[in-house]
Amino acid sequence: MDNKTEPKITAKPASLRWGILRQALLRRSSTQNSDGQSLSPIKLISRKTIHGFNLIPSQLIDKDPNSRDACICYTLPINGSPKLFLTQRMKVGTDLSDFEMSNRYNIDNTGLVCHWPSEDVLSYFCLSHADMFRSKRVIELGSGFGLAGLVIAATTEALEVVISDGNPQVVDYIQRNIDANSGAFGTTEVKSMTLHWDQKETANISNTFDIIVASDCTFFKEFHEGLACTVKLLLRIAGTSEAIFFSPKRGDSLDKFLEKIEEKGLRFCITENYDTEVWMRHQGFMNGNNSWPSYEKDHCYPLLIRVTL
Repeated sequence: MDNKTEPKITAKPASLRWGILRQALLRRSSTQNSDGQSLSPIKLISRKTIHGFNLIPSQLIDKDPNSRDACICYTLPINGSPKLFLTQRMKVGTDLSDFEMSNRYNIDNTGLVCHWPSEDVLSYFCLSHADMFRSKRVIELGSGFGLAGLVIAATTEALEVVISDGNPQVVDYIQRNIDANSGAFGTTEVKSMTLHWDQKETANISNTFDIIVASDCTFFKEFHEGLACTVKLLLRIAGTSEAIFFSPKRGDSLDKFLEKIEEKGLRFCITENYDTEVWMRHQGFMNGNNSWPSYEKDHCYPLLIRVTL
């Protein structure tokens, strides 16, 4: 085999999906199946997770067959909590236009692909620790469809919740979901924001937030520097403030991010067993629970990382 023309496929599926999509898709390359039919690289590489911790029950309530979107109802597992209704992408695969947008803004498109398991864990953690958010200013980074931010807004009596993402398409979904659930927020001010982690003009929100939350935002190493800078910039200097991350190790990606955190003069601590219910489900998956047959601790189990100034 000539390695210059036929590279060996040794990378993990995640690297294959996200590492080559920009080049392959933006060139609109295609392959053929055994019947000679052209197949989009999207259908060969892109996939959405179909498993999770299922800590917050959800149900499909509205799906237009002519639309790629659907409305999902999330029933929060705490008595007296409101139901949340989120419009999400349900179409299998990803459109070429999504990756053109990704290339234009230097962002990833993972927020559009699906609701990720770490977001489920973050949402459950926030729901279970509502007191820590009361009367606080909170921002969620890399929010995707915004479930965790909406949970905080609906259940914790936070003063303000900003639900942000760097992808303008994702922020459109976030705003739709804020509007759809506005009656659940009480006196909490809730808004969406397009926030790129390399954005320079952030003076209007610097030193603003008591708590930052984020889930599965440390996978792409090229964004580590910007994310670490954003955390330091946004945290309120006066009083007690912290950033709460839920992220699997994903090889050395989490370790590399934490190196950037330390470079910025921030401190962190990592907790593996942070909730009885989450830990019990994790142990079940590790012991062969067939509800998540491809479960791998390094890739699937989110660690709790708390970052402080």
